[in-house]
Amino acid sequence: MQSTIKPLLRPMFQSIAAALLLTASVHAAAADKITIMVGGIEKQIYLPAKLAEQLGYLKETGLDIELLSEPAGVNAETEMLSGAAQGVVGFYDHTIDLQARGKLVQSVVQFSEAPGEVILVSKTAKNIQSPADFKGKTLGVTGLGSSTNFLTQYLAAKAGVKNSEFTTLPVGAGSTFIAAMAQGKIDAGMTTEPTISRLTSSGAASILVDLRSVKSTEAALGGAYPAACLYMPTAWVNSHKEQVQKIVTAFVKTLRFIKTHSAKEIAEKMPADYYASNKQMYIDALDGSKQMFTADGVMPENGPATVLKVLNGFDKAVQGKSINLANTYTTEFVKAVK
Repeated sequence: MQSTIKPLLRPMFQSIAAALLLTASVHAAAADKITIMVGGIEKQIYLPAKLAEQLGYLKETGLDIELLSEPAGVNAETEMLSGAAQGVVGFYDHTIDLQARGKLVQSVVQFSEAPGEVILVSKTAKNIQSPADFKGKTLGVTGLGSSTNFLTQYLAAKAGVKNSEFTTLPVGAGSTFIAAMAQGKIDAGMTTEPTISRLTSSGAASILVDLRSVKSTEAALGGAYPAACLYMPTAWVNSHKEQVQKIVTAFVKTLRFIKTHSAKEIAEKMPADYYASNKQMYIDALDGSKQMFTADGVMPENGPATVLKVLNGFDKAVQGKSINLANTYTTEFVKAVK
């Protein structure tokens, strides 16, 4: 009897073992996946993220890297803090805001030293000649708590307008921003390319404040404003240095590609749907603003201090707090790239 049972049980045990091995391998694969949330992957300010993938540099790392898009940077940040993502391609200012709230994250590679954004005024809006005229107006931002919201509040405060004297409305970017302006839901708003060119070329809006170049940013904000970057939880960076180095190397190679190729050559590498049906407009917009990208991923020397000054101008979470700027970014990985 015993000898009959053993042969019958053996296949069953083998099946169970195989199932357990498969389950373990699936869990291992899931654990090895690195998810990076991008605060609007089609935005030109975050060009290095998708371009790195298009050029094959992310694949060359040998890591399982997934890029996901979240229209507002603040929502991308939430995904990372919940553990659903290991990093965010978003604005550096979130690292300071988060430290003030007791959460340590850091920029590991700096994409740009200017926001690459503008405040557009709708052609139907009345009497908006400067941020001093924001009083009583509704201003569009990608999301509440987003960097567009941060900068809009700062420009208003700098012009003497209190946050309580105007309304910020989260309208996202791209088509949703355009629709909000067309429908009269917002009088003005902060957005990026290619949305800027789509609205100005049609005459639907005009530029009020331009933060697309280092020079214009310095004039408006008082210094270089390091913006787009890859930031990650400091604890994860410290425990995954090999993976972080590979990711940073891929992005630094991408930044070098941007600096050494024309806007047309770069556009040729991007998915067609990023052009919003007008490839030449996309190229022209990129040609006018690609100077905002760093050549090596290194944080601009005085940039963090400018960002802290801006946030101190309106952010109650930051005001009065002791912020250690050295903990908000690292150049360890970018300087190791050959």
